[in-house]
Amino acid sequence: MAASVWVTDGRPGPASCHDPRVLTDTATLQVVLDVCGVFVFALSGALVAVRRGLDLFGIMVLAWVAGLGGGIIRDVLLGLTPPVGVRDWRLLAAALLAGTLVFLFYGRWSVITERAPEARPRRLATRAVRWLDAAGLALFAVSGAIVALNVDAGPLAATIIGGITATGGGLLRDLLARQVPEVLQRELYALPALAGAAFVVLLDHLDLLSTVTVWLAVALVFGIRVLAVTLDLNAPRALRTPT
Repeated sequence: MAASVWVTDGRPGPASCHDPRVLTDTATLQVVLDVCGVFVFALSGALVAVRRGLDLFGIMVLAWVAGLGGGIIRDVLLGLTPPVGVRDWRLLAAALLAGTLVFLFYGRWSVITERAPEARPRRLATRAVRWLDAAGLALFAVSGAIVALNVDAGPLAATIIGGITATGGGLLRDLLARQVPEVLQRELYALPALAGAAFVVLLDHLDLLSTVTVWLAVALVFGIRVLAVTLDLNAPRALRTPT
């Protein structure tokens, strides 16, 4: 078996075969989590850009910000510079690919939905975006927590950074698009991310962090988020007196 490595900031390092953080032999799970998460969130950023009427450059910028913003904030907080979001060509390629796909095919999809006799295609598109968004949230929450743990950031910091990694890109995307960030107003969003990051921290503390348990954490965040969307579960809001 080839020597295993674990990547925290894009650069591989040696790892013991008995280290519970050893996840793969050639392509680390960290890279898989990051690339998938970047692509999914970049799709959401590009969609927002198209709906706001931005040009090709604007679409690529919002795709890049949504896909890589959370990871850049994570790396800056952890002192991993330059951030992987501006150093790893695989992540940049994933973001640009997502932006390109939306630029090329969004118009065709809009024509199909407008010609449809009912709103079913539009509902399917909205549902697909939400599922993709839930997947990105799960991937980045787990990924961010793992990176923080690998640089010995501590349990509390790893939990918070996992949540920031999952929500930071969407927050920056919405601010650039001049709209209220979805993380502040939609169904349970940040809480599932924090729960997933905390679960990763617990697994690490119990020496149970492995490929299987990492994907279990991803599934946990994804499930909570989808359940919140399906049942319209929201965090408590302050009572407002009628004006």
